[in-house]
Amino acid sequence: MSEIGAEVLGGNNCLFSVWAPEKESMMLHIVSPEERELKMQKDDMGYFSVKVENVSDTCKYFYKPEGDKDFPDPASHFQSDGVHGPSQVVNHNGFEWTDQTWRGIPLKDLIICEIHVGTSTPEGTFDAIIPRLDDIVESGINALEIMPVSQFPGNRNWGYDGVYPYSVQNSYGGPGGFKKLVDACHSRSIAVFLDVVYNHLGPEGNYLGQFGPYFTNKYRVPWGDAVNFDDDWCDGVREYFSENLCFWFEKYHLDGVRVDAIHMIFDTGAVHFWELARKKIDNLEQRLGRKFYLMAESDYNSPRIVKSPEMGGLGFDSQWLDDFHHALYVLLDKKGRSRYEDFGTIEQLAKAYTDGFVHSGDYVKFRKRKHGSSSVGVPGEKFIAFNQNHDQIGNRVKGERLSVLVDFDRLKLASAALFFSPYIPMLFMGEEYGEDAPFYYFVSHDDKKLVKAVREGRKREFASFKWNTEPPDPQAQSTFDQSRIDWRKRYSGKHKALLEWNKNLISLRKEHPALGSTDKNDLKVYIYGKGLILHRRSSDERHHLICMMNFDNEENTFLIPGLFPEWFKVPGVSGNSFPEKIKGGENIIINGCNIVVYSNKQI
Repeated sequence: MSEIGAEVLGGNNCLFSVWAPEKESMMLHIVSPEERELKMQKDDMGYFSVKVENVSDTCKYFYKPEGDKDFPDPASHFQSDGVHGPSQVVNHNGFEWTDQTWRGIPLKDLIICEIHVGTSTPEGTFDAIIPRLDDIVESGINALEIMPVSQFPGNRNWGYDGVYPYSVQNSYGGPGGFKKLVDACHSRSIAVFLDVVYNHLGPEGNYLGQFGPYFTNKYRVPWGDAVNFDDDWCDGVREYFSENLCFWFEKYHLDGVRVDAIHMIFDTGAVHFWELARKKIDNLEQRLGRKFYLMAESDYNSPRIVKSPEMGGLGFDSQWLDDFHHALYVLLDKKGRSRYEDFGTIEQLAKAYTDGFVHSGDYVKFRKRKHGSSSVGVPGEKFIAFNQNHDQIGNRVKGERLSVLVDFDRLKLASAALFFSPYIPMLFMGEEYGEDAPFYYFVSHDDKKLVKAVREGRKREFASFKWNTEPPDPQAQSTFDQSRIDWRKRYSGKHKALLEWNKNLISLRKEHPALGSTDKNDLKVYIYGKGLILHRRSSDERHHLICMMNFDNEENTFLIPGLFPEWFKVPGVSGNSFPEKIKGGENIIINGCNIVVYSNKQI
């Protein structure tokens, strides 16, 4: 296979390569710093290529399929002039990395924070995040999951309308800015994950169809034709996306990727696309001596997602656990049941802790069918749990965060429920201090017809949820501006208090041996009315922790497990009104929505 895109070689030489199997000819059109046109040669696999001398990293170019119109490179590494402009050569060897000794963080030890580059700072750039990294470290967070940064139209977008999977958004700071951020994170022992989208490309600036059969009408997805992973001429598409994973790991030193909505990726071939991708990643790990994580967003509720290809699985290291969010949210917000009609009982939250998937083969009203398979026995580190993410907030008509929907006591309870789980915890930017700015859906398209379609589409979507108000205009600058978080809030008032609470929870999670085990055999749940006791123990069974959580506004009585003569209250993560130590087998009363945590050893 030829290299994909423009690959800088030694001596200012550059190899240009593009896949276009059904085209008879291809021209490389260099437009800057001086204009040149060169004929490209086609190989047996449908790749056109040409080696060019005296090419700098300021070189901008187009391709001309069949010698016709100019189109950007489908595998462009930088679109400095936007989605419709020329592609720009990037010399990836020119960046001076300082993370040579970085080897990453074990999966089970991750404390993730999902961020959106454009709204995470007033400047909305990679560079502007770097001064905030010390605050992130101080909070206990050790990993960032960055929403998609592949080039999208304009300068305001969630990132899921990207049209150049190999190119870093110009308005964020481009390739150099992203590398600088990753390097700065690694210098502070922060892992970096990137959200990538392989189930569709955005509509504006999407020129892949001008080169080859990247899409197929064999399947349909909400965005139109599906990406072609198993139809005619699919080999080049499979290479394009599987190589993209390795590209992010090798060129940008990422620790892992989260793949958007893999249930919208279809492949019935003998070697599934994810088996191909896993093999390439495994080979890259051996060559570079580092672990690279592959995480999934999946709607299947199937343990097959995180099983190895040798065991008949897709080979993902972990996946998002939506059921945990749904089961917990409906207990925290009384209005949550109308949004998630199939959730609402304390027993479902207990199952989310002990099993993972709540829906594991039972009938689901929302789907009008049985859904899911059991995940009993799947280790906790195979799941990423959360109280909030971009979807859960942004797909509300008012973009409300949990801090706006529930009171302070329930915010504390939500954090405790997350950090005492056996799963990898993930926060959404600002959640650690209770950010209350909304997070809306926003775009900045140039195509007026497309803008109209997006506006009308959002209205129809929310009408189906029976909201009694219309969403803000996705195209408006004000919608984007209102979605910015304010880092200054963390330093005062209720925000500072919640930050301290979360810091204590994260610190306890990192330090207490009972919270270090992701084996579900080391976890038990006891239900008491509208509350539960979550019992965690270390793998050597020497350290035990019990967390009592009351989701009721009324008084609730819990029976302390009689495993030990005495339990000692854990400071910093329990209400002040509870005794410093308590005997096993005694009752304890929790008034209202509250949390108390005890350990079998004094801390």
